[in-house]
Amino acid sequence: MRWQGREESKNVVDSRRSNRKRNVGAGLGLGSLIIIGLALFLGQDPSAVLQSMEGQQAPSTQQSQPSAADDQLASFVKVVLKDCEDVWNLLFREQLGREYQDPILEIYSGQVQSACGMGSAASGPFYCPGDSKVYIDLSFYKDLKTKFQAPGDFAMAYVVAHEVAHHVQNQLGITMEVQNQKRRISKAAYNDLSVRLELQADFLAGVWAHHAHNMNNILEHGDIEEAMNAAHAIGDDRIQMQSRGYVVPDSFTHGTSEQRIRWFRKGLESGDLRLGDTFDAAVL
Repeated sequence: MRWQGREESKNVVDSRRSNRKRNVGAGLGLGSLIIIGLALFLGQDPSAVLQSMEGQQAPSTQQSQPSAADDQLASFVKVVLKDCEDVWNLLFREQLGREYQDPILEIYSGQVQSACGMGSAASGPFYCPGDSKVYIDLSFYKDLKTKFQAPGDFAMAYVVAHEVAHHVQNQLGITMEVQNQKRRISKAAYNDLSVRLELQADFLAGVWAHHAHNMNNILEHGDIEEAMNAAHAIGDDRIQMQSRGYVVPDSFTHGTSEQRIRWFRKGLESGDLRLGDTFDAAVL
């Protein structure tokens, strides 16, 4: 993907450098009070004793510094997000006749608190409709290459575009419609709605790729194959087979590998939002 030297999104919060402080001797505990009492009894200056204790038990600050490779990957994600902003602002005006509100993307390390609860690197990138934010731990790029055997920068771009597509669905009220059905229908029926929501996000990621390339000539040889490989790698059937050794279709929440590839390709080839109504599709 052609991304180096291109404009980055400003709608990014990078919380990787947040300090983790561990206050070893914070506050006056019972032990400290006893020592001060002994100092007074022995005629010593309590302030001198406290200073000595603080020197021995000074708060330690641990700060994780991202590597140069991670910083480069963060720049890549910001460029992809800027492409998403450009495409969706254009399509909302031209195809939907309305204004698009950009999401915020937070880059974190390890764990993160969102309006949807605590997120972790183990759960992968996610979108929270409660705060309209995309969350991503950059270690997922390594997971794509090693755990899912889906390497390549455009594989990662597909993942980012898929999460931004959930923001598009949220803007259009589709996410809320699906969530409102959760308590009204069976678990299997709700899983089916979840699959349709995810496949529509794959379609919208394809629509993004179509228009981003037309606008900025981003695609290079092999990029589409990288995205298709990523879509295949994170299909429910493939993940279940790898983790369980068997497949339970009624428990699917994201769609099969074949479905995810097909809907992404449909969006990529058409670029037409009208063709992405997965909820009305007789066959997914």
